[in-house]
Amino acid sequence: MRTGELGFWWRSLEGPPPLRPALEGPLEVDVAIVGAGYTGLWTAYYLKRADPSLSIAIVEAQRSGFGASGRNGGWLTSSFSGPAQTYERRRAGGAYLQLQRAMFDTIDEVAAVLASEQIEADFVRGGHLSVALDHAQAEHLTDHVREMRSLGVGEADLSELRAEELAVRMRIAGARAAIFSPHAARIHPAKLVAGLAQAVERLGVTIYEQTPVREIERHVARTHSGDVRARWIVRATEGYTRSLRGMRRELAPINSSMIVTEPLGADVWQEIGWRGCEVLDDGAHVFVYLQRTADGRIAIGGRGVPYRFASRTDGEGATAAATVDSLRAKLHAMFPATAGASIDHAWSGVLGVTRDWCVSIGADTDADGGLAWAGGYAGEGVAAANLAGRIIRDLLLDGRSPDDDSTPLSELAWVGHRARSWEPEPLRWAGIRGVYSLYRQADRIERRVGRASRLGRLVDAVSGRG
Repeated sequence: MRTGELGFWWRSLEGPPPLRPALEGPLEVDVAIVGAGYTGLWTAYYLKRADPSLSIAIVEAQRSGFGASGRNGGWLTSSFSGPAQTYERRRAGGAYLQLQRAMFDTIDEVAAVLASEQIEADFVRGGHLSVALDHAQAEHLTDHVREMRSLGVGEADLSELRAEELAVRMRIAGARAAIFSPHAARIHPAKLVAGLAQAVERLGVTIYEQTPVREIERHVARTHSGDVRARWIVRATEGYTRSLRGMRRELAPINSSMIVTEPLGADVWQEIGWRGCEVLDDGAHVFVYLQRTADGRIAIGGRGVPYRFASRTDGEGATAAATVDSLRAKLHAMFPATAGASIDHAWSGVLGVTRDWCVSIGADTDADGGLAWAGGYAGEGVAAANLAGRIIRDLLLDGRSPDDDSTPLSELAWVGHRARSWEPEPLRWAGIRGVYSLYRQADRIERRVGRASRLGRLVDAVSGRG
């Protein structure tokens, strides 16, 4: 089994493409984007499509897709992070439903761009299944559907499945029930980010790799090679925001780990089913997420070691043996037919989380302007980053958007939302590690007693997730 090395997705492409040149000196452009992940690339794509006269540069510390964009679970899903009530408080008139509808539409939008730009990213729109593996998880899923109904999400967008209905799609050991949304697709993360980088370059955007930005101010991004000056600086650094001067407490880099099996035989797939390539998770507090890959593997991920002291990140993504063992055991428990399959690769990456778990997108709106940002997807950023890119386009171009939405994108509840800063160390480390420890304890209690625990709801409230 291989571990780290940027992860399986890049390895399946025989490694990432050659590094692009670094910035060699000071630069002046209309828009400078810091970070060449999904957020930065989508932002550049939509800005350049809307106004081809703009000069746009992306400045990346490592290589395009080095972070979560090249290491994630391959879920293009309409789910997004943050408690519904937080968004509802920010905007009157069904703010959460407006966001949810925009995310539903985002799946179609990404599919359209993949087709128009001829990006082959293993896209299969199979939908999203959340599965209850015990009675308590079934309660969680029922509660979630009840909340979504109260917010206006109907049966066509989110439906409940009995165990026998789930078995028609796939056979999961111990599954009690499930919920299904058609608004999701399976993708290959590295193919998407590599294809998107090539698409923005065709439009005339320049990507500088191997160029860390150490500080962002209005109209300027400071690098060791010189200052990048622009009418707008866009911060698209997500889980790596802590590397910018003065921003260590803006977003917490939460670790997520994955393993992938060898290609499974036809007999194994015959037993499992899963012909629809739905993306899949379970209903636990500390959940796992899975996909069936285009070459017949199962990739499964979970939190592992959730946080490192002082927001440290491991660039190569080495994964602890205990995390690999835990994910392997979960895979075999859900799909016993995989018991004989070897694990081909294990890797890890970080995702950015705000203190209230809500996405934050914005731009300085006074006369001077100069700074925009997006991030805090909390692990649900593959599709959310596309919507964020379109929102930033509208904010920077004063709402001049080709989209025809009932609610302008620049008025969605993500826009202008700012969470309070994370606690300083060692409180941040103790708090985050403590929260995940309590979530694991809540899962153990629920498996034992067979019903939802008060502990889980309490931790949701304390952590900001509920």
